[in-house]
Amino acid sequence: MATEADAALIAEQRRAMFEDAVLPVPTTLAAMQERFEPWVRERLANGSYRGWIAEREGMPVGGAGLWVMEFPPHFLDVEAARGYLLNFYVKPEFRGAGLARRLLGLCVEEGRGLGLRVLTLHASKFGRPLYEQYGFRGNNEMILLSDGSADATV
Repeated sequence: MATEADAALIAEQRRAMFEDAVLPVPTTLAAMQERFEPWVRERLANGSYRGWIAEREGMPVGGAGLWVMEFPPHFLDVEAARGYLLNFYVKPEFRGAGLARRLLGLCVEEGRGLGLRVLTLHASKFGRPLYEQYGFRGNNEMILLSDGSADATV
């Protein structure tokens, strides 16, 4: 389990996740990382973000997170909370060994243990097959970017 002390590592892994996805706007990644670190630290401290760090021989090689976010009561779940899975990352040289699947399992188990009826995520083209195998399916969510400058698909 991640702690507040892991905030910088989680932010670093988040940036690497987006870099590996070959985003069309890499210039914003440094600013995102800088702003994300205090954001995740605060949520680790208050318990709304639960993170896991995958290690091999004591070195971090991946991670994932579950953010329990406030969400209005909905027909899928009348409780005012929803789980959002994010920051799934495994270093390239450790991929294919089942780490992402194990991290996903931990997040889903935690969400169920918290009584969350709905878990959502945004899947990259790389992660989509894993999430689909686990039972996640696409829905009708759409996106509008205020400046229209970037392709929001990853």
